[in-house]
Amino acid sequence: MSNFFSKAEVTSSGRPVFLRNEVECHLLSGVDLESEDHHSFSPLKSGILILTTHRLLWLPSSSAITPTSASAIPLAAISHIFSSKKSLKSVFHSPRIRFQVLVSPDGRVFDPGSGSGSSSGSGSRSVVVTAVVRGKGDCDGFLVKFWDSWRARAWESNETSGSGSGSGLASGTGAGTGTSGGLYSTDGSVRMVGVAGILRKEQEMWESTDKSLQDAFQDLNALMSKAKEMVMLAEKMRQKLLSGTSSQTSGTNDEDMGSKEEIQDWLLSVGIISPVTKESAGALYHQQLSRQLADFVRTPLERAGGMINLIDAYCLFNRARGTELISPDDMLQACSLWEKFDVPVMLRKFDSGVMVIQNKSHSDEEVFARIRSLVTKPEALRNGISPTDAAMTLGIAPAMAKEHLLTAESKGLLCRDISPDGFRFYINLFPEIDQCNIYFVKDYGICSTWIKAVSTSG
Repeated sequence: MSNFFSKAEVTSSGRPVFLRNEVECHLLSGVDLESEDHHSFSPLKSGILILTTHRLLWLPSSSAITPTSASAIPLAAISHIFSSKKSLKSVFHSPRIRFQVLVSPDGRVFDPGSGSGSSSGSGSRSVVVTAVVRGKGDCDGFLVKFWDSWRARAWESNETSGSGSGSGLASGTGAGTGTSGGLYSTDGSVRMVGVAGILRKEQEMWESTDKSLQDAFQDLNALMSKAKEMVMLAEKMRQKLLSGTSSQTSGTNDEDMGSKEEIQDWLLSVGIISPVTKESAGALYHQQLSRQLADFVRTPLERAGGMINLIDAYCLFNRARGTELISPDDMLQACSLWEKFDVPVMLRKFDSGVMVIQNKSHSDEEVFARIRSLVTKPEALRNGISPTDAAMTLGIAPAMAKEHLLTAESKGLLCRDISPDGFRFYINLFPEIDQCNIYFVKDYGICSTWIKAVSTSG
């Protein structure tokens, strides 16, 4: 594999890292890649074949994905795609997709991005590669989109700005006469006056509005493509901001850092360049959605201190997906699949039923240590703390802070007092009591500190 295909980068959750302007189109599972006439070709067995607008990506099974195990075939290196032939023999065999790939003299797949794009035909030869689809999937639909992506040649498209600003300039020449009045209008037609003129003007206004609506709906695809460009531009700007903050932290003040964080939050919510859809992923929809979600929540988790409410993550993820919204059931099923994958995040359910997403490196002991330092302050020893107080200290939402306080109570760290004003939590003094001499008052430890704090307030 390493001697024939190009390497493809993958994320920590096993999703491919897409190129600039690259969009995922279709996906097949249980695919073998074989060659009919290349001796150094090592067959790739039982993987996932992903078609994008720029490449064919092959990823191994979910249990064997590593950063260097994915392979790529640029669509620019494909010289021909064979049509599928239906025969009696094909009924008893797995579906096959055959295509020709240009191979350079050194025995590797031709890669236009390696700097040899102008000499694609010099010294190269063709090798027939067969994709054997052993899993369940729409092979015919994949082949149709394979043809469409290959013919579209999206990898050759360059960013161009529309020119045509001078189209409306020539029409204004020679119109200096008759613009403010007279029998004839600027376009040479007879000017209508009176009731007929008013009706004619209303008719022209309705026709103009109707034409504008038609143009708006016709340009919807162009608008979506522009929106895709804006998403990629926002991602590029966010990466620059992230790299800039790491190298210029010492020379910026708090106000500048706050504005940069605000811009990062805004850019993060712009959108995902290539969201996983049921149409493109097919039977592997929830599996690929789970991997993409694991990649997406890493930045919100870092900003939230390692834990985020599942509902908040659902809103952020759907806002980033734009029109490709997912249901709460899809979100929950995608999170539940993290147990099967080697991803750095996990789904956690508190005893109260509240579900959160947290980093696997998140430690409850660190949270308990911060809560303990809060409840041992003199004011907290006298009056206790509320979930709002804990939220301000931990930098999280009050609902999440309450779950941490209840968990600390279940561990024996805190005691709870319920009043009409709500929950108040106090440090647990019962472990300080000597069971053999319950009336003995210690002059050290938390109990002594509590007595001093209460006596001071009295």
